[in-house]
Amino acid sequence: MAPHAADTAISPVLPTYARADIAFERGEGAWLVATNGDRYLDFGAGVAVNALGHAHPKLVEALTEQANKVWHVSNLYQVEGQTALAEKLISLTFADTVFFANSGAEALEASIKMARKYHAVSGHPERFELITFEGAFHGRTLATIAAGGQEKYLEGFGPVTPGFVQVPLNDIAAVKAAITDNTAGFLIEPIQGEGGICEASKDFMRQLRALADEHGLLLVLDEVQSGVGRTGHLYAYQDMGIEPDIMASAKGIGGGFPLGACLATAEAAKGMTPGTHGSTYGGNPLAVAVGGAVIDEVSKPDFLEHVRRVSGRLSQGLSMLADEYPDVIESVRGRGLMLGLKCVKPNTELQKAFMDKGLLTVAAGDNVVRLLPPLIISEDEAMDAVARIEAVCAELSPKSTAGKEEVSAS
Repeated sequence: MAPHAADTAISPVLPTYARADIAFERGEGAWLVATNGDRYLDFGAGVAVNALGHAHPKLVEALTEQANKVWHVSNLYQVEGQTALAEKLISLTFADTVFFANSGAEALEASIKMARKYHAVSGHPERFELITFEGAFHGRTLATIAAGGQEKYLEGFGPVTPGFVQVPLNDIAAVKAAITDNTAGFLIEPIQGEGGICEASKDFMRQLRALADEHGLLLVLDEVQSGVGRTGHLYAYQDMGIEPDIMASAKGIGGGFPLGACLATAEAAKGMTPGTHGSTYGGNPLAVAVGGAVIDEVSKPDFLEHVRRVSGRLSQGLSMLADEYPDVIESVRGRGLMLGLKCVKPNTELQKAFMDKGLLTVAAGDNVVRLLPPLIISEDEAMDAVARIEAVCAELSPKSTAGKEEVSAS
């Protein structure tokens, strides 16, 4: 065995993250408390994961109750919680069946394999390519970085996994031109999260659905970030007048516990027979217990109405700031509580300034700062966030700086 190199310095945890110099010890609803006692309004929610905020009593109860029973048995046996959660998702969506995984990337891997297998068992194994869209982010596995097609994620990892063709978002002519005898379907985020809160138009989504039907292809949605109430609908597609054949869900579905799901119609899933796919931990009793509690809360009659109402006030407040400080915020993007500030200044500069004001946000592509608060935030908390953002804008705005200089000169 090779000895450790004495002159090689590396952190105990592999340094693949540019972490902020802060750690949190507890959370309360939409708030996080750092180890030094400082409180932060959490508008990142673990990157759209903590849908019900921190330490939600229903999730704590579900996890504690299951922890006192059984943690893991594997998928060699029946897992009652899987069936219960699958039935809830089926009743609320287009799906007939659900495969449980641990993450968004795994849910996408299952979706990609399912699409290919569908065509193989239908007599067209040559149909293995998915048309994807520029700016997309589908995960960090070799297949999902290929699906996203972004060079910054592909660099250094060898030959790009085949089977994906990228075209511009909302360009139906480019989609039509990309369809070949090898095309299996389309893989798309209704709203690109990592890409900068860029939306696929409703008309574009409807045209994709029509093209899929015309050519015998599958429409595969990545609702890892946009799902589970984030847009003010349980899933974003439900406000677009279409239904997919396959859909990946994760992040919010576990409310902070690792859980992913691949939802599909019976037809799209017909090739997924015993032995074609699996996951040791996928749908483990702890995960599906928490997931069931999340779906119970989010599917309550007034929950999504609350998301839409708070979103309306938040969006209005942010739009007013964009009008007042166009030299700091160019525009406001997104739907529901999946919003983005298109920045004039570097987004990382604003993200740091927001943190200094006690507001946690998430950077994204296209120079955007994402606002992804827990879905349980109050209107007062939404306005609190607007006030903190306004304070930063006032400090960073050139006109504010000029005003201060004039006062100093006088």
